[in-house]
Amino acid sequence: MLFLLVSGWANFGNGEDKVFLSVESIKKNLGLSLYLQGGYTYNLKNDDSQKNDLRIFDHKGNSFILDLAQITFSREPMFSNEVGFKLKFSVGETAKWIHSRGLGDKDDEFDLTEAYLSYIAPLGKGLRFDFGKFVTFLGAEVIEAKDNPNYSRSFLFNYALAFTHTGLRISYPLSDSFSTSFYLVNGWDVTDDNNKGKTLGISFSYTPFKQLSMAFNFIYGPEQDRNNSNHRFLFDWVGIIKPKKNLSIIINTDYGTEEKATVEGKKARWYGIAGIVKYDLNDFFSVSLRLEYFKDREGVRTGLGPDFKNISLKEITLTPEFRLTNSVVFRPEFRRDWSNKKVFDFNRKKTQDTFAIGIMYSW
Repeated sequence: MLFLLVSGWANFGNGEDKVFLSVESIKKNLGLSLYLQGGYTYNLKNDDSQKNDLRIFDHKGNSFILDLAQITFSREPMFSNEVGFKLKFSVGETAKWIHSRGLGDKDDEFDLTEAYLSYIAPLGKGLRFDFGKFVTFLGAEVIEAKDNPNYSRSFLFNYALAFTHTGLRISYPLSDSFSTSFYLVNGWDVTDDNNKGKTLGISFSYTPFKQLSMAFNFIYGPEQDRNNSNHRFLFDWVGIIKPKKNLSIIINTDYGTEEKATVEGKKARWYGIAGIVKYDLNDFFSVSLRLEYFKDREGVRTGLGPDFKNISLKEITLTPEFRLTNSVVFRPEFRRDWSNKKVFDFNRKKTQDTFAIGIMYSW
């Protein structure tokens, strides 16, 4: 079998029949794809530190890092009674941050990011079931930088949302422009549930015309250890506007609460909005600008605690993009973070400036 995969040839019978397995045919049959992402981030205001404060995937400053290496196997079901699957394995610095409880330690650089089975039942337009572990339906950004306009992630992605869920997803297209999905999952980033309660989610996607698409997402459930009554709620809205073929405007807003989440036993609240504008000058070059505001009223979501109540975070990020080939993307990026409190550079500054270079390869 190893020889078959390496050489691409198999001999049968008297040797007159030969089957050639090309790389592309193996890739297609296995649903195989590979992804590599790496970069360097320089902190202009804290160059003595190896840390970019309040950043997640790009948290390491002044160091070359392998952000992410992924291998994915997938088969997407297309018709009724078809079964599909998806397996996605991640390695690198990013993998440390996206572990769900029950799958890996905090500092483990390996993560089973997605693993689920899919089935389309022959009901109406096709009722789809996905069971297993999958990435969140919340937010405008995703884990892989190549599928975002910017190299770094927003504060909303870092602190307002979950990364993954484990459980059941049921989806149904009500029409060509409107679809809905229902979620029954263990919770936020937990494979082994930390309580007996379950989290419910629902998503509505609406595309009234090709220049506009929207998603209305809700999630509600208990997320605290051994507690089934203190619920976390989040409303998430994403709108994508394309007034021109080469111009995209993305808006994401979130509002979340959690009962008795503070050290004093009070409700935690967080909310924010991010806007991204991306313009494609040609097939080779694009530029993206992101503006964002995020408020963590009780300091719970950022993990800063009661000493940083009513903290607000803002950022502006400028990201040129060079598509060197169909597989390679190069992104330099400048970003400024600022806050109403001193949370940067060992709590000595209210601002943080970084310059990054990111390279992404897809196969």
